[in-house]
Amino acid sequence: MKLTILGGGGFRVPLVYGALLRDHAEGRVTHVVLHDVDDGRLRAIARVLAEQAAGVPDAPEVTATTDLDEALRGADFVFSAIRVGGLEGRAHDEQVALAEGVLGQETVGAGGIAYGLRTVPVAVGIARRVARLAPDAWVINFTNPAGLVTEAMSRHLGDRVIGICDSPVGLGRRIARVLGARPREAWVDYVGLNHLGWVRGLRVAGRDELPRLLADPALLGSFEEGRLFGTDWLRSLGAIPNEYLHYYYFNREAVHACREAKQTRGAFLRDQQARFYAGVADPSVPARDLWDRTRAEREATYMAENRETAGAGDREEEDLSGGYEDVALALMRAIARDERTTLILNVRNRGTLSPLDAEAVIEVPCLVDASGAHPVSVDPLPGHATGLVCAVKAVEREVLTAARSGSRATAVKAFALHPLVDSVNVARRLVDGYTAAHPGLAYLG
Repeated sequence: MKLTILGGGGFRVPLVYGALLRDHAEGRVTHVVLHDVDDGRLRAIARVLAEQAAGVPDAPEVTATTDLDEALRGADFVFSAIRVGGLEGRAHDEQVALAEGVLGQETVGAGGIAYGLRTVPVAVGIARRVARLAPDAWVINFTNPAGLVTEAMSRHLGDRVIGICDSPVGLGRRIARVLGARPREAWVDYVGLNHLGWVRGLRVAGRDELPRLLADPALLGSFEEGRLFGTDWLRSLGAIPNEYLHYYYFNREAVHACREAKQTRGAFLRDQQARFYAGVADPSVPARDLWDRTRAEREATYMAENRETAGAGDREEEDLSGGYEDVALALMRAIARDERTTLILNVRNRGTLSPLDAEAVIEVPCLVDASGAHPVSVDPLPGHATGLVCAVKAVEREVLTAARSGSRATAVKAFALHPLVDSVNVARRLVDGYTAAHPGLAYLG
């Protein structure tokens, strides 16, 4: 089975390959094709993968190419993890937004809109090419903003594109752990959009254990989300939010922390990864060891400003091991081998959340088998969550329209309607700032 990884020179690719190396079952991936527009990054990651595979019997063959058509032909699965504009673009997204006093995070608020506006046209081009060159392939999208990009690609690939994210997996795992349950045996009632969802129940042997957690302040405050949001707020919500909702519930504090930080997250990762890729270019440097050290630092500093603002402390050791690679492998195995499983995924709504139309991509538990991912029916969201989900989905639709039409006015509308952008004039200045910073947004007339 052939897996093509778009963005194959990306830093997190060894996580995916590591998961493939642990899979020895019949029907496993035997050939991995790395595609990237940057040949130097491809060579660097290929070195890491070669060291990972050393001594592993029947390790998947790895080839690398900058030719997209070559990479796609014959693919059974396409893993899309591109970053349009690179980390330099992410740093610009943050800086332009923070200069206006609004959030520049890459998936939330102004930064997420800017990233979407320059990513959607590229993602749509890839979707069209997959439909032509590999019509039987399944596309697994991890490109951020994951829900928005998955919806853009679904208009050309239908249900054969599925978005994944490790945030709901990590959240469910932490809740199960603190309740003394095995994560694999727990049903996580999670619903929302990507980076905008809530755990409303966690069932073990048919019993919902979440009320027990919410009723115990000491237990509730013993894990990351309890410390991040505060036990009183979680008990008021009656649910456990995805960590990215901290940007909404504590927006002023989050923006202040980002503006006061020595570096934005994007700038930190840009500089860190520049050191990594430069180091791997030296053949005398053990590539995998350098990658391991760099990844450990990256994971430990994830959402550091939010945790500092909330006094949440350092991340726990169990949360430093990644996660999305296991979701991707489980998804591929379920489809390729009909190994039926349940995963939290980004898929088309199909009536699952009644306030949204059928084509809206949402993030919910799905039953996965050889025919794809099928969203599970969920209870309605409470009013406050429904309002937020509908508002953000409306913004995503404006982003998709702006990317398709090239309309500057629609881009302004997308920014202005976002709950975390509080002024039409700020929205206009954001569009001006982003089009100046990103040549790829010159299509906005």
